[in-house]
Amino acid sequence: MILNCIAVDDEPVSLNLLCSYIEQTPFLNLTGRYSNGIEALKALDINQTDIVFLDIRMADLSGIELARIVEQSKNKNNTRIIFTTAYDQYAIESYKVDAVDYLLKPFSFVDFSRAAKKAQNYFEIIRNHRSATDIKESAADKEKQYIYLKVDYQLVKVDINDILYIEGQKDYIKVFVVNEPKPLLTLTSLKTLEEKLPPADFMRLHRSFIVSLQKIKSVTKNSVQLGQTTIPVTEQYKEIFQKFLSTWV
Repeated sequence: MILNCIAVDDEPVSLNLLCSYIEQTPFLNLTGRYSNGIEALKALDINQTDIVFLDIRMADLSGIELARIVEQSKNKNNTRIIFTTAYDQYAIESYKVDAVDYLLKPFSFVDFSRAAKKAQNYFEIIRNHRSATDIKESAADKEKQYIYLKVDYQLVKVDINDILYIEGQKDYIKVFVVNEPKPLLTLTSLKTLEEKLPPADFMRLHRSFIVSLQKIKSVTKNSVQLGQTTIPVTEQYKEIFQKFLSTWV
């Protein structure tokens, strides 16, 4: 798999070194180099780019701003960002724009290669998943066996049948999985994840909770029990919950 990429940095020395690293990596194809975010953005509108190696502090358009634009564009599912910066205070922001990795200058070729490999693994998973989806596109939703979650800059494959319940927080969600001592934390919204789950197997009972119907052990009029966890049902979801309760009678 060859990945098309561009390098964006307003410091000539850093840009030259970055391009040199790209050219030494067999699976990367450098299609452009830019000293500012505006020119890079124009290139992204014209050519399909898999990876953007992107500085953060730049005049006119910062790397974070450019990444946010990409995230909202038609390329959001096909273009990934790897930040290259001398400042570590933007790590949280980079996570929010779904960056593959965050390289702190000065970084070595080994560090660069590790980040590039993460991107390659990401695209292999996505493309394999898309191929499988294309083959089974007429299958029912419940035939989807897995979802993929971004956890600590990696894509984690999660068996849908292993999910107990999902809890939404302010900026991220917790996915509680069978036989896992800690939940998986991923930066997304509850609504976004809900759309990926088969509706026949999962139900939202609270603005902050989605539960697996197969994992419910007991119910009351106002709550469900999953293992040792009790999840309340709020008024907004009472009607759909009552329909579910009728199947237990």
